[in-house]
Amino acid sequence: MKESHQFVIVGAGPAGLQLAYDLDRAGRSYVLLERGAGVGNFFRTFPRRRTLISINKRYTGYDDPEINLRWDWNSVLGGDGGGSFTNYSKDYFPQADDLVRYLVDYAEHNRLDVRCNTEVTRIRRSDEGFELQTRDGATFAGQVLVMATGVWRPYIPPIEGIEYAEPYTTMSVDPDDYLGQRVLIIGKGNSGFETADTLVSTTAMIHIVSPQPVVMAWKTKFVGHLRALNNNFIDTYQLKSQNVILDADVERIEREGDEYVVSFRYSHAAGEIEQLRYDRILACTGFCFDASVFDDSCRPSLVIDERFPAQTSAWEAVGVPGLYFAGAVMQMRDYQQKQSAFIHGFRYNVRALFRHLERRYQGVPWPARVIEPEPQTLADAILARANRSSGLWQQTGALCDLLTVGSDGVRYHEDVATDYAHETLARGHGHYYVITLEFGLELIAAAPDPLAIERIHKDDVERADQSTGIHPIVRRYCEGTLVAEHHVIEDVLSEWKEPVHVEPLRAWLEAMLASEPAQTRPVVPSTVGVLP
Repeated sequence: MKESHQFVIVGAGPAGLQLAYDLDRAGRSYVLLERGAGVGNFFRTFPRRRTLISINKRYTGYDDPEINLRWDWNSVLGGDGGGSFTNYSKDYFPQADDLVRYLVDYAEHNRLDVRCNTEVTRIRRSDEGFELQTRDGATFAGQVLVMATGVWRPYIPPIEGIEYAEPYTTMSVDPDDYLGQRVLIIGKGNSGFETADTLVSTTAMIHIVSPQPVVMAWKTKFVGHLRALNNNFIDTYQLKSQNVILDADVERIEREGDEYVVSFRYSHAAGEIEQLRYDRILACTGFCFDASVFDDSCRPSLVIDERFPAQTSAWEAVGVPGLYFAGAVMQMRDYQQKQSAFIHGFRYNVRALFRHLERRYQGVPWPARVIEPEPQTLADAILARANRSSGLWQQTGALCDLLTVGSDGVRYHEDVATDYAHETLARGHGHYYVITLEFGLELIAAAPDPLAIERIHKDDVERADQSTGIHPIVRRYCEGTLVAEHHVIEDVLSEWKEPVHVEPLRAWLEAMLASEPAQTRPVVPSTVGVLP
């Protein structure tokens, strides 16, 4: 017997649950399939050390729930009852088990149609859209399929002899199992350093290897790079404690008796090749999307070392209409640049995906409010969002507010994927504005010490475009071409409410509105400028 719905979601993690909530409250026909015994299945096992790297800041000095989401990285959006994740843990870095409890309550409080112990084994095209077969013989059909399974399958790098390495998913995390051993960890991400920190007290030595140097999150602003929470191992390396961080390609792993001989080609030292011996090898090389359930009729193409499905700006599979992705797999669009690999990033993507689905399949316009095309009104609206929005704050540059100018006034659309805004929502509008919150990343990258960057004086608004801290940027486009941009000078409290923030923006908007909206002109990079 076949069960049909308009929307079929696979994967009851944070993304799948949030999308199910939105579809449920909109009255859409949907079902959510989960292969595990309960929701949040991934977090029942990972991370192995059970401490999350997503922060849980309970006290912010603000009463506004929207602002507080800037520092609550574990709550999903929407939901009735149960409250935010901050009610589930007092820890700044909470335990994964607390996140599972929160997700279970989210699903139960909202009475979502979740079918656990329902493992999808085959997906094919059908007349209805997609047909899914499960291990227990059930069949589900849907016009639209959303894969919210995340990236749970271990990524195995193409290294000769990699089968000798113990994967992160199954290796022992008991330090006593490594007493006096020489251990090689492949992978310099958080899982690799988390593992090294766990084992450092019992091993004889630990080497961590990957071709590229360690990249710190506090330097790049990307929270998936190595976090301070997991960087204690660096001290043991720099202070000569028998542990080493290697920048090298692992070319081959061979077994000789009870030892493993590993051949390295160094990224420096003129490509020197060296062999070293270890008792254990651990592969902390990350995860990838599992596309094995798709048959040839709808298999998505994979990119980035075949780890992620290729996606459009609406997170739809390239070449497979009606197949969408939600959750950590959305990171393909901004890989290692923004926060789409994490709840505090992809929760806004999922909300944007829902709005796209409503627009495309139900004919529901993207939510927008109409405001007067008056400089002060627009400046107030833009800065009110900059001072409050959690989506623009978390997804810097990847998410935007879109203002389209028409005969009936200015339509203000919130939390739109920036690429989607240009390619879809702004199409046909000769005159529109994109508002983002962004860091001056190029300026930060050029500094030898990112903790010793000279700030712009608060009153030096003419150099606001040199702000390195997070700040609002308003860009004007005419028929898709950037013609002008305005930077609101950074503020140490990230509150843009003073005359130095408001007045330059008002003046710039006045100049923009006075110019021909459809005329393409050169970019005006200055803080306060009139199109030439």
